[in-house]
Amino acid sequence: MTKNMMEDFSIADVITEDLITLEMEAKDKKAAIIELTELLAEKGIVTDVAGFSADVFKRETEGMTGIGNGIAIPHGKSDSVSQTSLVVGKTKQPIEWESLDEEPVQVIILFAVRNTDANTMHIKLLQKVAMLLADEEFIENMISAETKAEMLELLSKEPEE
Repeated sequence: MTKNMMEDFSIADVITEDLITLEMEAKDKKAAIIELTELLAEKGIVTDVAGFSADVFKRETEGMTGIGNGIAIPHGKSDSVSQTSLVVGKTKQPIEWESLDEEPVQVIILFAVRNTDANTMHIKLLQKVAMLLADEEFIENMISAETKAEMLELLSKEPEE
């Protein structure tokens, strides 16, 4: 990806309404990661659920992805990812997740990254999501979002740099 493409890149390029689920059944972190990975597989973005999930679990052992305020941002890099994407899930009930504020999470933004994008798009995507998550009002709106369209609109806004 050239420098110019990186500047033009937005979160809306890597998420669609069908990659958002607002009623996750998962009751724990492992089940949540698998549930979101299965959604990616249904949409043809991940070709190997077990392999990609293993990559995400491995990353989880390297440092916590619960960033506080009820949000977690797990991610995996894998050859089984056909296109770098985000999948967002909101759990019916908050679930235990190692997080900076030691509180459970309710919104999970899973990054599915192609190995070929690992040092380019992945970093830019993390930066853009981090800028959005720095805004408390954004977080509150995400947690209270009731429709996929509402969640997609929130995520599609360009963060203020």
